[in-house]
Amino acid sequence: MEQRAPTDRSLPVTAIVATRNEAVNIGRCLESLRPAARVIVLDSGSTDGTDAIARSAGAEVLQFRYRGGYPKKRQWAIDTLSFATPWILLVDADEQIPPPLWDEIAAATRAVDGPTAYFIRKGFHFLGRRFRYGGFSFDALLLFRTGQARFEHLVDDDPSGMDMEIHERLIVDGTTASLRTPLIHDDFKRLDSYIDKHNRYSSWEARLRFDFLRTGRWGLESVRPRLFGNPQERRRFLKFIALRLPFEPALWFTYHFLVRGGFLEGIRGYIACRIRAAYIAAVRAKMYELRIRERDLQ
Repeated sequence: MEQRAPTDRSLPVTAIVATRNEAVNIGRCLESLRPAARVIVLDSGSTDGTDAIARSAGAEVLQFRYRGGYPKKRQWAIDTLSFATPWILLVDADEQIPPPLWDEIAAATRAVDGPTAYFIRKGFHFLGRRFRYGGFSFDALLLFRTGQARFEHLVDDDPSGMDMEIHERLIVDGTTASLRTPLIHDDFKRLDSYIDKHNRYSSWEARLRFDFLRTGRWGLESVRPRLFGNPQERRRFLKFIALRLPFEPALWFTYHFLVRGGFLEGIRGYIACRIRAAYIAAVRAKMYELRIRERDLQ
């Protein structure tokens, strides 16, 4: 069935897209954001023409210079920019908002007494295929009323050097609900870029976990871990359990490949599950390195 084109600039939503060298992805992303009243691309000195592509698509382009600590890129935009729209939508450059999801967003933004923020499922695509199995898609708070959500304040001493929020979640001043239609999370970069990104992410998570096990705090301000809470509270609860378990990489592979059916995706599923297990193994190895360094300094 042919999908209709989205209506231009019709909804009271500001879409914020964080970029750095996303020329291969940004065009598709911005084309899918046409219904938003305003589209802001927060760039970090791209050298591949990302900013030029964004401007040609009608987006505002701002250059962000990270000086360390908190806030990072998207929280800086929330704190600093002036928003005329009552809603903000956070989108990654390798994501697209399909028309049925825009229909749900339109209904949500028309609801006067509706929730403060909405979870949207990130529909995982990998090596040219949408994954229906494996448990890689997840719900994230991406749509919220302006001025009523902020990112967690977690790691200031970040060894990854990245200037954008990685796995930080939004803390919402109000109620939440979920939209049904997933967005399309499909990175068109090569696999080496995907693996390199996970290597940098693992440095960030190793520092976060190391500090938690040492201090008992998950940053200065964070989402509460609750088994029966909303999707991100449940994910945080399960992470608190997983980081204490032995053989965590093997457990993650078993969970994604066998329990969640990643094997049904064929060789792509096997590769994705192996990468996920390797990511956890890298996190644990880097935590061990941090312990050695701390011991040597004593």
